[in-house]
Amino acid sequence: MSAVEGKRVIITGASRGIGEAAARLLAEQGAKVVLAARGGEAIKKIAEEIVAAGGEASAFPCDVSSYTAVAALVKHTVDTFGGVDVLVNNAGVIEPIAPLIESDPEEWAKVVDINIKGVYYGMRAAAPEMLKVGGGTIINISSGAAYAPLDGWSQYCTTKAGALMLTRSGHKELGDKGIRVVGLSPGTVATEMQVAIKSSGINPVSKLDFSVHIPAEWVAKTIAFLMGPGGDEYLGSDFSLKTNEGRMAVGFPGLDG
Repeated sequence: MSAVEGKRVIITGASRGIGEAAARLLAEQGAKVVLAARGGEAIKKIAEEIVAAGGEASAFPCDVSSYTAVAALVKHTVDTFGGVDVLVNNAGVIEPIAPLIESDPEEWAKVVDINIKGVYYGMRAAAPEMLKVGGGTIINISSGAAYAPLDGWSQYCTTKAGALMLTRSGHKELGDKGIRVVGLSPGTVATEMQVAIKSSGINPVSKLDFSVHIPAEWVAKTIAFLMGPGGDEYLGSDFSLKTNEGRMAVGFPGLDG
């Protein structure tokens, strides 16, 4: 059995982009996937398409900024598939992009609710269920923004740095209990987030041509890789697709390829 086949996987932010690509790929490889997002109709359609193609999938509308909602998502997964083996904390937002002193405090705080609290809530709700089955894997989608500030991205850089510390804390506290916690820093990905970034015109990332961004399917394949033994040496840290080492480990061309 592969590292993916038969695994019961929760994917947040699954209505599009990385989350959708991951749900489709993991289902193709035999996982039982639960798609979560605020857009209930979108994830319902994707889940139906996965099932029609012979996979196992369920859709559950969820706002990750609410612990009650995330706990209900985990319960739905247990009720539907009998447990939780993998959590992919993918839900995240970057807007509003604005200089710190011009940012809207309430909107800035909403980014914290999703990008940090949402990751914590997922880990807090899923980890006890993983312990019941002897362990599991938690993959937190990270970013290079966790390591360096960028103009207009105070909300994103701060929250991604916080998510990285949750990855480190999770590994420290749960690693010896059988729960593998790892971050995934994909670099720039061709999703709707990049459209918002480009339209902002702020900082060098907004100047990049859309053609340089990697496809969401690459990130999905990397999630599958990290679910297996290939991810073991990166536990408690971020695996990066912005390096030749990372790309070649998953089987992608190097940066110069």
